[in-house]
Amino acid sequence: MEQERKIKTIIDCVNVGKVFQTPEGEHEVVRNLNFSAEENEFLVLFGPGQCGKTTIINMIAGFESATTGKMLADGKKIEKPDVSRGVVFQSISLFPWMTAMQNVEYGLKIKGVNKKERQKHAQKYIDLVGLNGFEKSFPVQLSGGMKQRVGIARAYCNEPEVMLMDEPFGALDAQTRYMMQEELQRIWSSEKRTVIFVTNNIEEAIYLADRIIVLTNCPATVKKEYRIDLPRPRDLVSEEFLALRKEITGILDSSQLEG
Repeated sequence: MEQERKIKTIIDCVNVGKVFQTPEGEHEVVRNLNFSAEENEFLVLFGPGQCGKTTIINMIAGFESATTGKMLADGKKIEKPDVSRGVVFQSISLFPWMTAMQNVEYGLKIKGVNKKERQKHAQKYIDLVGLNGFEKSFPVQLSGGMKQRVGIARAYCNEPEVMLMDEPFGALDAQTRYMMQEELQRIWSSEKRTVIFVTNNIEEAIYLADRIIVLTNCPATVKKEYRIDLPRPRDLVSEEFLALRKEITGILDSSQLEG
């Protein structure tokens, strides 16, 4: 009998709840949330807008603390941000006074890595995201998609164990968004590591994910989980893809009615 492969869990979300205090009173954003992310897995958190997905990412990143329950990274409670967890946001947060190279190498510079070594390391990831030749360009000289490539390269350059991506392509036009989805899949295949990706776009979720966690309306909790066994690269108009899209959309619609 073949021995089952042991799966390493990188992130654990255990009975997590999050309540914000507002002038109008308590606002519950997350309720009794339970899921895990496995080593080298591409996990997508998918749900309606304003359901609490960003708050979940912020708790995993260490920017916010859970009100109840706990977030764990490698079995240890997450209490603050850490270089083992890189973050790419929807809003493009590059330093405008720095070139692409300077933005990508910034984390290594803060760590005290010498200039020659950090530029060599940064060049690897600039090449990986397809920005060779733009090392000396400033953000104002780059398109939206190129800026997000710089952001992804910067996050990868620190070689985090987990990449947290909060709707990173949400502000891009449809054509650029699709191109970036293809690029991200290529990068993930080349530089395997755990990715937790937030989106409210169903095609994006199915196209990218190994596994999709469907969330309910706010307060967010797990509605259903799907393991995506479709071959890569995925065909957005295949019978299997469209059937899965229809099923998950139906689940999401019912969760909105319950919210």
